[in-house]
Amino acid sequence: MATRTDAPTRREQILKEAARLFAERGFHGVGVDEIGAAVGISGPGLYRHFAGKDAMLAELLVGISGQLLTGAKRRVAEADGGPADAVLDSLIEGHIDFALDDRPLITLHDRELDRLRDSDRKLVRQLQRQYVELWVEVLREVYPGIAEPAARSAVHSVFGLLNSTPHLGRPGSLPGRGATAELLHRMARGAFAAAAAE
Repeated sequence: MATRTDAPTRREQILKEAARLFAERGFHGVGVDEIGAAVGISGPGLYRHFAGKDAMLAELLVGISGQLLTGAKRRVAEADGGPADAVLDSLIEGHIDFALDDRPLITLHDRELDRLRDSDRKLVRQLQRQYVELWVEVLREVYPGIAEPAARSAVHSVFGLLNSTPHLGRPGSLPGRGATAELLHRMARGAFAAAAAE
């Protein structure tokens, strides 16, 4: 997620450009020379940082799943038993930051997850399940009447809504980051309220 304010490391620069290029042209449509050129080093120079494209893809997809889970756990801990409504709002804000700031990773996950080794793909799924269950727990605190399966379905549906950002057009065509974030937040809360209304 784009939460750091210090300068990215060379490794982070490589991953960012790899994600962008993979999302634009597909994993097999991009060579290591192109990734290297995007960060100002030779293609073979990438091998000082990564074993190859497969390792970059694994680090991108496992990494973002881990970051989302870690960030969500941090938000829950920072709430320190505060109102569940505020915790849910914080979780939504964190996911919106990801959805707006890391759009290539959403595209990459949708298109390329099956290219990961089984062990990496299982790890991504495990991290994602933990992330979903954390949301389910908070959602059921906000709406105690919602059954667990319905809560889980609602969380997955809201992720689908928030993760639709790559399909919203080019970043410059959106109404502005703040307005887009507010709209997504209202829609997410509305979806949860609708799920709980049953």
